[in-house]
Amino acid sequence: MSRFKRGAHVDSRAGFRQEKEDCPVPYGLLKAARKSGQLNLSGRGLTEVPQSVWRLNTDTPQEAQQNLSFGAADRWWEQTDLTKLLLSSNKLQSLSEDVKLLSALVVLDIHDNQLSSLPDSIGDLEQLQKLILSLNKLTELPSGLWRLTNLRCLHLQQNLIEQIPQDLGQLVNLDDLDLSNNHLMDIPESLVNLKNLVKLNLSCNKLKSLPPAISQMKNLIMLDCSQNQLESIPPVLAQMESLEQLYLRHNKLRFLPELPCCKTLKELHCGNNQIEILEADHLKHLSALSFLELRDNKVKSLPEEITLLQGLERLDLTNNDISSLPCGLGTLPKLKSLTLEGNPLRGIRRDVLTKGTGELLKYLRSRQPDGGSKEEPKTAMTLPSQAKINVHAIKTLKTLDYSEKHEASIPDEVFDAVDDSPVANVNFSKNQLMAVPSRNNLLISLPMELEGLTKLRSVILSFNRFKSFPEVLYRISSLETILISNNQVGGIDPVQMKTLNNLSTLDLSNNDIMQVPPELGNCTSLRALMLDGNPFRNPRAAILSKGTDAVLEYLRSRIPT
Repeated sequence: MSRFKRGAHVDSRAGFRQEKEDCPVPYGLLKAARKSGQLNLSGRGLTEVPQSVWRLNTDTPQEAQQNLSFGAADRWWEQTDLTKLLLSSNKLQSLSEDVKLLSALVVLDIHDNQLSSLPDSIGDLEQLQKLILSLNKLTELPSGLWRLTNLRCLHLQQNLIEQIPQDLGQLVNLDDLDLSNNHLMDIPESLVNLKNLVKLNLSCNKLKSLPPAISQMKNLIMLDCSQNQLESIPPVLAQMESLEQLYLRHNKLRFLPELPCCKTLKELHCGNNQIEILEADHLKHLSALSFLELRDNKVKSLPEEITLLQGLERLDLTNNDISSLPCGLGTLPKLKSLTLEGNPLRGIRRDVLTKGTGELLKYLRSRQPDGGSKEEPKTAMTLPSQAKINVHAIKTLKTLDYSEKHEASIPDEVFDAVDDSPVANVNFSKNQLMAVPSRNNLLISLPMELEGLTKLRSVILSFNRFKSFPEVLYRISSLETILISNNQVGGIDPVQMKTLNNLSTLDLSNNDIMQVPPELGNCTSLRALMLDGNPFRNPRAAILSKGTDAVLEYLRSRIPT
């Protein structure tokens, strides 16, 4: 019977080729795709897309040619047009013009292939909203691409593109544009037309300046210009009223940008530049700032006007030339993390610096001209919170239990109650904490009950005694920052780490990590990864000095295939 069927083809060799071509894509997948409208062919080693995929919407399925009775679930004539096609991590070098036959596509993901060009017919996919073309070998883009006016997400990172045409401005509905890791020397002025853009990534290119048109993006929340050749930021950038995150790391900046209209700016990343002086004019408009990153610059001093940053929660001044700190720094009400390693600080004892941010800020407050904090002697009368604390458990079980208090922060009195007692376990569960306090310097574990802190964004565990990465942290998906430097952590689980989609800062410096797992490179949400001060051999210091993106790329290159 099968021989008869093959003979029915006009060209038996063509029939054989068709059979061979379909081999990488099981027919069951195609059949399921007709019902669901989605087809995932990622990681199948495809060198080309079988014709049966392009013709999925147009060809009559083979079951229709058989004399069978169908149940309700097998009615091929009720098939759904394909709306989502995933072709990532294959070996595709080109796409057929027949891609236009999948006219209902809303999502097309072809990242991590070997594409050097795209068919012009891609512009016929009028319904397309998400196009992922990253990690290919594209040098230019077809004119048809600019006809995709319904496109909302366009990812072109890690290609070989040298120029983006003015036609980019036709994609007026874009809200997410990623052009990072290419060879761009400029950005077209037509960017001004992308009024709906929320996220723009221009990092790792060759940009020497930003177009003034960028200031017209009134809805832009995140702008990443890291690892370019920027020497200054145009003053008009200050008009970006919705901007919350600005990344300017690894450029040639000598000053912070002046941002008088950026009232919502929460994160300003300016590490690895040539900034020497912080001017009061640059600070006075940043009252909403929660994270200021200035590591690896040439800052010599902080002005007293640093106290204008009343919303500041994290300040990274690692590897600068700072010899002294303004005492007013200790009065910032929300400051939870202050990193100063690599500065020639004088006048502050080493033991104060190693006790963590809380103790350092208390020390600075005490040095203020007005005499600093007016603390009364520690007596039973001044420790109202002790009534809520099981002091016996602290002394005998080495456990500090301050759970089920429904408080947004842990009072200083709680830590005062611990005094000099060695604490091994802390339970802060069933509170409303947004950050784990940084004053517990003898911790060796965290309770699994912390998993219930579903709004937790920042965990500061530096200068404790953890020998392993706390398992519970992998389960708190809201985490944006994990600082666990200066412990004895021996390793991490990169697979679990990748599930933390919001994690942008991970500080594992000065631990006992003997081997950095290559899979950590897949944690692409990371913007700041600190690994220095560990005994591993790879990545070497030369790689670490190039910054987070370079480290992640290096790690990915070492993942076994």
